[in-house]
Amino acid sequence: MTIDEYILQHIDAEGDYLNALYRDTHLRLLYPRMASGHLQGRMLKMFVQMIRPRQVLEIGTYSGYSALCMAEGLPDGATLHTIEINDEQEDFTRPWLENSPYADKIKFYIGDAMTLIPQLNQQFDLVFMDADKRKYIDYYELVLPLLNQGGYIIADNTLWDGHVLEEHPHPNDQQTIRIKAFNDMVAADTRVEKVILPLRDGLTLIRKK
Repeated sequence: MTIDEYILQHIDAEGDYLNALYRDTHLRLLYPRMASGHLQGRMLKMFVQMIRPRQVLEIGTYSGYSALCMAEGLPDGATLHTIEINDEQEDFTRPWLENSPYADKIKFYIGDAMTLIPQLNQQFDLVFMDADKRKYIDYYELVLPLLNQGGYIIADNTLWDGHVLEEHPHPNDQQTIRIKAFNDMVAADTRVEKVILPLRDGLTLIRKK
């Protein structure tokens, strides 16, 4: 037994609906590893229950797994706004969101987050970033003013499979270059408190002072 298997045996089950979505993601989508999965999904739900946000923003819906996990933890009357740039993803993801027990808490948008977020005209208590790593700094600077004081940004994939340790990434590897730049910027940003959790591919928790 691996440590990962041990962990999954000693946390809450993901439930039949999420399990079915995870299986379907692996069967039908090109990059199934992008889905949050059991452990991160349970953690996202618990973060939401701890923070108790009224308005949540997710940048990067993909198959909808993380959106459903966060919606599961939302209090009554709260809303999750989730944005996916890939319009080819809509036919797969929208039915999973709309047929879920949490459909009334989720608003699903297709388009460019940089364009759509200002149009939402919302202040947020929690933002989950899991989209184009090359744009993390852009997303961050866009949403930080829209985050209520004491609100949180959770950024996924911030250890980037260990590539952040590369001192001189290949110039064509813009994902690694931009993730490293994002991590350095957040570390130096006095407007926020921050901690990196070495969960899966790295999860950075950022709290606005």
